[in-house]
Order: sequence, then C-alpha cells, then structure tokens
Amino acid sequence: MSGHSKFANIKHKKERNDAAKGKIFTVIGRELAVAVKEGGPDPANNSRLRDVIAKAKANNMPNDTIDRGIKKAAGDANSVNYENLTYEGYGPNGVAIIVDTLTDNKNRTAANVRSAFTKGGGNVGAQGSVSFMFDKKGQIVIDKEECEMDPDELMMLALDAGAEDFSEEEDSYEVITAPEDFSAVREALEKEGIPMMEADVTMIPQTWVELSAEDDIKRMNRILDLLDADDDVQAVYHNWDE
Repeated sequence: MSGHSKFANIKHKKERNDAAKGKIFTVIGRELAVAVKEGGPDPANNSRLRDVIAKAKANNMPNDTIDRGIKKAAGDANSVNYENLTYEGYGPNGVAIIVDTLTDNKNRTAANVRSAFTKGGGNVGAQGSVSFMFDKKGQIVIDKEECEMDPDELMMLALDAGAEDFSEEEDSYEVITAPEDFSAVREALEKEGIPMMEADVTMIPQTWVELSAEDDIKRMNRILDLLDADDDVQAVYHNWDE
C-alpha cells in the first residue's frame, strides 16, 4: 500500500477543463489511428487498440465514433502518418514538464511547444533533461461511488493480475502497474466489470515543486493552457504541486 499519490497532479491532460473536453476526442482519434496502423483493426489481436478503446469509453466517446475511427484508419491506406515525439523542459521555479505529442508536422509541433514554454517563462531542454525525475507507470483510477466491489477484493484482483501497488484515496482507488503489465491488469479489472475513471500509461513524478509566487503560478498555467490548446499535444506531465 502506498501513501497519497496526488493523482490529480500527476497528469495535466486535455480534460483539465470543460472547454478542452472536446479535444480529448481528437487526441483519442489519433491514438486509435496509430494503434490500428501498428497492430490492425481487430481489438482481439491488438492489445494497444483495446487499451485505447477503453480510454475512449472512459472519456464517454460514443461507440459509433470509436468504430468509425477504427474503420477509417483500417480502410485508408493514404491516411495521415502520425509520429510520436516527446519534449522535455522547465517551467517557472524549475518545474519539470514532459510533453507527449502525435504529429504529422514535426516543425509545426516543435515551434508550438517552444512557443508555449517561452510565453510562460520556461524553456525546452534536451531529451532526458527532466524525464529521469519521473517513473513511467501504468495507472488506473476507479471511482469509489461507482465501484461495488469490496476494497480488499479489488486490491487482491489487481495484485493477482500483476499490479505493483494499490492505494485508497478519499474518493477513489488507484492501481499502479509496470508499463508492460498495464494491459493485463486493465483487462482483468474490465472483465470483472470494474468502472475506470482513468486508465493509461503515465509519468509519475518522484518529487514535487511548489509555486508560491502569483506570477509563477500565472506563468505555469499559461504554459499548460497553451499546450492544452494544441491538437498535436496528447498529454502533459509535470511535477507542480498544485
């Protein structure tokens, strides 16, 4: 059992605010396309596609939208090729930031990411400049109100499926896995009908940075808001203790 993991702070994702909620469908749509291209359109034979479909359902993407996205990716040989690029850098007061992107135009994405950092008083660093401060983990978050299973049973189910850790927060349960065990654990929970608020491979900070100056907080939010607005940005990880 672990202590409080600050789940809300771990990943500053597209669904951070209601205005950006619609963007998550764009994000997931690109992930569906990449998963289909890499492993084919049949979820039974494509674990990555199964994971993306689960993520889509957790974000209330309609089934017909999911199906259309898969069929489009499978049937269009000339569809856009997305490349996964990761940027690392610092925000105000040394806050570490990692930006995951899926892009069809590296130059555009690089310029937009650099601009977001610069406008918030941060700077993009070299590969590896901050990622060593994070641990790559599978993370599954379960809403207590929606989960009918006894907490001890849920913990044993997760651990037996290969999870590294299980913790109970105020209004949720959190399951942590090694990245390579994420799919198996997620599918074991799904098979038992466990509703998941969040299920993804993420970057969890080893330490946290506090921002007390109002200007620093404004600048950090500026960086995050600009990254949120960029369709190429899939996820942003940071160690700001909000």
